Amino acid sequence: MALTLYLHPLASFCHKVLIGLYENGTPFEAKIVDFADPGSAAAHLERWPVGKIPVLHDGGTGRVVPETSIIVEYLEQHYPGPVRLLPDDAERLLEVRLWDRFYDLYVSVPMQKIVTDRIRPEGGHDPHGVAEAHATLATAYAMIEGQLLGRQWATGDDFTMADCAALPALFFAAIVHPFGDDQAQLAAYLERLLLRPSVERVIAEARPWFKFFPYREAMPKRFLEAAE
Repeated sequence: MALTLYLHPLASFCHKVLIGLYENGTPFEAKIVDFADPGSAAAHLERWPVGKIPVLHDGGTGRVVPETSIIVEYLEQHYPGPVRLLPDDAERLLEVRLWDRFYDLYVSVPMQKIVTDRIRPEGGHDPHGVAEAHATLATAYAMIEGQLLGRQWATGDDFTMADCAALPALFFAAIVHPFGDDQAQLAAYLERLLLRPSVERVIAEARPWFKFFPYREAMPKRFLEAAE
């Protein structure tokens, strides 16, 4: 198979790329990177020395493609499918890229700060950093609530790369920093995302791993039922 995606089933940034792949039914092989296994970790560092996942390898060209947004754009260029995740119109494309980065940087990153702080060793916690992460999420939620007014998806009527980024970001962020009662647009948007077939598949595949999520006790039971 030409495409191999190196990932971990619980990693939110991997979910972003998986949604893009499933939206278009793009054939690929998934390979789990186990950073607890020295061999698996070393092989991945050889592949991409920064050590982040996901990373796409195109066996047809020998190219290694890192970074989620770059992977989605690479797939759009070289393995296009029926769902256009990046619009042709230049202005609309800028809007998609903006909100793709917004969800990555201002929802996913602070969410991960809160999650990883919980599993830090005694004496290694960063309460100030966690408080800043919660404040960033509060600001981001308020901005998204306004952005979604009159929109079906993140930037309009079409499902795009921005929505691929939004789902894993909001899915996990809503667990560690719940939406406010005044954020009905945001809550409804997440529910629309969860009904998307590509998203349903990603959640189903991740479900057995949810038991390892550091905030598992706060995760809605509907996502844990099959993980028990």
